[in-house]
Amino acid sequence: MAKSESSTGVIHTEFPRPKALPANVTFDDLIRRNKRRSVLLMLGMAALLVALGAAIGGLLGAMGGAGTADHRGDTLSLWPSLLLGASVALVLAGIGSAWSWFNGSKAVLKMSGARQIEHKDDPQLFNVVEELSIAAGTPRPEVYLIDDPSLNAFATGRDPEHAAVAITTGLRQHLSRDELAGVMAHEIAHIRNYDVRLMMLMATMVGLIVFAADAFRRMVFYGALMGGRRGGMRTGGGGGRGGGGQGVVMIIMFLIVLLLSILAPIFAMMIRFAVSRQREYLADASAVELTRYPQGMIGALEKIGGCRETLQGANRATAHMFIVNPLKDALKGQGHNLSSAFRTHPPLQDRIARLRALIH
Repeated sequence: MAKSESSTGVIHTEFPRPKALPANVTFDDLIRRNKRRSVLLMLGMAALLVALGAAIGGLLGAMGGAGTADHRGDTLSLWPSLLLGASVALVLAGIGSAWSWFNGSKAVLKMSGARQIEHKDDPQLFNVVEELSIAAGTPRPEVYLIDDPSLNAFATGRDPEHAAVAITTGLRQHLSRDELAGVMAHEIAHIRNYDVRLMMLMATMVGLIVFAADAFRRMVFYGALMGGRRGGMRTGGGGGRGGGGQGVVMIIMFLIVLLLSILAPIFAMMIRFAVSRQREYLADASAVELTRYPQGMIGALEKIGGCRETLQGANRATAHMFIVNPLKDALKGQGHNLSSAFRTHPPLQDRIARLRALIH
């Protein structure tokens, strides 16, 4: 192990490649794998949204009496409605992804109340970001400050050429230079590994799936009212065999959409959270690879874990992007150490334990 002296005069041990990763896997391999997973996960999310859209379209077709002139093919008569619903969902997925690609990072920065700063505003912060960007082989991201006493930071951007890092004033004031380097290395690792692109796109798709499920619930409410009125008008005569057949189709479509509207958002959120937790572990390991000093990251995480201030500008749509969950709910009970399938971040104590393992 090589020894090196930091700018603060502390002697650091330069560690070999993080042991948390398999010996035959490089960070370039992980970046390529992340890009492939981005495509596959987005296709999976899009398929989930298209299936929900098609089911809603089919239910609307059944409720509207598509093909009622000839009831010999009630199921076949729903195909136009199914295709229309799937097409609308696919178009919405494309629009949402395009918006996230070009405007997602700006929206996140605006929602969090971040303001861009220059080198003269904080020379040390800029120097740290520039040094780590050189080590990572990426362009220096834009630097933002969030005027908030909470301890947090995040990165955003669709690729290293269009990226930004943001840190709260509270965290900036509490960190030593080595700890600051650990946090910024973590965020730059997210940029280099294309985590921020993946998570922004996934957040957009989850939002669309939740929106579609909510639209279905509203549709059922109003459809039940209108269907009840139409049923009352038809009770006087002419229900016929066709009407009964169409009623069965409508019930089947309703049950399918109901099941999808319940399960699709849950599955989408679980996928999103699972990916987010794994990306945090990888970013921690990547931060050590960039700084060669696990103690800096460990010290920063310990300080962050002891904070009970919530970030005012954060919300559930952006919580997964921060170094720790910034929401009030994340501080209840065991706080950041709670492990759950519905947590955006892995337990803080596990992250620290993995970093400590790199020291020995």
